[in-house]
Amino acid sequence: MLDVQPIPAFSDNYIWLLSESKGAAAVVDPGDADPVLARLRETGLRLTAILVTHHHQDHTGGIEELMAAYPGVRSYGPRDRRIRGLTDPVGEGETFQPAGLDTRLGVMEVPGHTSSHIAFLGDGRLFCGDTLFAAGCGRVFDGTFEQLAHSLERIGALPGSTLCYCAHEYTLANLGFAAWVEPQSAALSARIETAQQLREQGEPTVPSGLDLELGTNPFLRTREPSVIAAAEAYTGRGLSTASEVFTALRRWKDEKYD
Repeated sequence: MLDVQPIPAFSDNYIWLLSESKGAAAVVDPGDADPVLARLRETGLRLTAILVTHHHQDHTGGIEELMAAYPGVRSYGPRDRRIRGLTDPVGEGETFQPAGLDTRLGVMEVPGHTSSHIAFLGDGRLFCGDTLFAAGCGRVFDGTFEQLAHSLERIGALPGSTLCYCAHEYTLANLGFAAWVEPQSAALSARIETAQQLREQGEPTVPSGLDLELGTNPFLRTREPSVIAAAEAYTGRGLSTASEVFTALRRWKDEKYD
């Protein structure tokens, strides 16, 4: 049984620590080596694998130091020359067993936030980096709005029981924007109250269930009449596709909320 724990990093990152029963561990998106090394010392776990979703420094900055501290560790990530230290580049449709673990993971290419972003799926868990956030999604950097819209559609088609492990504690801010889009949503109001309570207790708001995201995340609800109407009101024109609705929402958040 896969155990997954958050390692807080920087001001709002989560590095995910994966372990089973063998004393081995993997980490997802180690932007900083120090908190990972500290947690490994605390738990007595031995690092055997590193998983990387995309090239941004706050997700990759600790790779080389961790590989130096644990010689022989395998590192898995997208085929992107901007990521230094990968031993095992992986892509769409591939499956693999991270070194030291029994769980097999599948790879989904989910570009948009970046052009080569991937996600890892296994044991009912999706490690989605900055593509999908709790109640939100990543900004578009070197990908495209159309790519990100398609990537989120693919994620939204996974089983509703899937647990989504994003890489940042942005939930309350994202819920604030979601309430702009659907101010009458009772599901959103309930989620905001729950998230506030968790943060007041110092607890993370992630992972989140995909069913919850489908009910409250506007970027996964681009076919809902209430979301379409809000996006059209912002743009002042009709929107004919889900991709157009997504782009309007993402630009709205970029320009007026963030």
